[in-house]
Amino acid sequence: MDFSYTNEQQQLRRAVREFAEAEILPHVREWDEHSTFPAAVIAKCGQMGLLGSIFPEEFGGAGYGYIEYALVIEELARIDPSVALIVAAHTSLCSNHLYLAGTEEQKQKYLPKLASGEWLGSWSLTEPEAGSDAAGTKTTAVRDGDSWILNGTKTFTTNAHYAQVCVVMAVTDKTRDHHGISAFLVEADAPGFRPGKKEDKLGMRASDTGEVILTDCRVGADALLGTAGEGFVDALRVLDGGRISIAALSLGIAQGAFDASLKYSKQRKQFGRLISDFQAIQFKLADMATEIAAARLLVQRAAWLKDQGRSVNTESAMAKLYASEIAVKAANEAVQIHGGYGFTKDYPVEKFYRDVKLMTIGEGTSEIQKLVIARQLLKAQ
Repeated sequence: MDFSYTNEQQQLRRAVREFAEAEILPHVREWDEHSTFPAAVIAKCGQMGLLGSIFPEEFGGAGYGYIEYALVIEELARIDPSVALIVAAHTSLCSNHLYLAGTEEQKQKYLPKLASGEWLGSWSLTEPEAGSDAAGTKTTAVRDGDSWILNGTKTFTTNAHYAQVCVVMAVTDKTRDHHGISAFLVEADAPGFRPGKKEDKLGMRASDTGEVILTDCRVGADALLGTAGEGFVDALRVLDGGRISIAALSLGIAQGAFDASLKYSKQRKQFGRLISDFQAIQFKLADMATEIAAARLLVQRAAWLKDQGRSVNTESAMAKLYASEIAVKAANEAVQIHGGYGFTKDYPVEKFYRDVKLMTIGEGTSEIQKLVIARQLLKAQ
């Protein structure tokens, strides 16, 4: 049992950390305040191979595994969770759905563009009345000769206004519940496809979140991604990997909040002493560090199992559940350690506090993760 990173993995972590501190950190506050999508930085992520990290070199990817991918997302999130979310949604959801379910022709057509950052991807499952209950999907796709015609509205789609291609889930057979939902590759310039309302959010404000509207959107028969009726089943496989990225993102937020708190505690004085001398602060830091270490082990285990080609349904749910919940706690404690300054935008913990709440909601709420875990536990008996 080896808990150390290889030299190559350590080099990757350093490279991403240096990139994030040099290229992202100076702009975090501005992007957040103006909800500015960091297109130039995302393009640089593509040039570094970060947008195609988990895909083979034959498709333009970097050929990394999920352990490396988790490192990438953690290091980006440590500086700006919004950037990490853009990369995660593009990679784990859109591109990975294509990689897992696409034909060879579809992979050759889209993956090199997505891996290089020439194109950005989005993934549309959620609807106004279908969140955790994906079976409530109302968007439809009807076969019309050599085409499919899609109608419906998706919501909470990351990268909605900037993606060149979107994976859209739509009902193709109303009689088959989960096995009646299919996935489609829809390019942004397809007739009848358009982004709708852009959400004005509490946090993750540099990450674009919006509606996707399909009005008699006509796509070719070759836009079907995977087997007809199995789009939702494939989506569950996609989410197993996606939850590893959200767990890693949560870990990055927690680490960023801890790093800021540790630094602040060694600078701030009260009652003539550094606040790091006070046991109350020491206990908070100790709890944060311990919980982050535990979360990191869960993320590493899920990532390692994924790299071994093994099922990670339970492990990714556990990692996502625990990492997201302790990240919320860490961000809260970070604000408390900073006191009044933690409530101002002059320190990074205020933004971590706003950003982190999405982690317990996106890609399956904490409650859904518990259901996933419990079902697997009961099935094993």
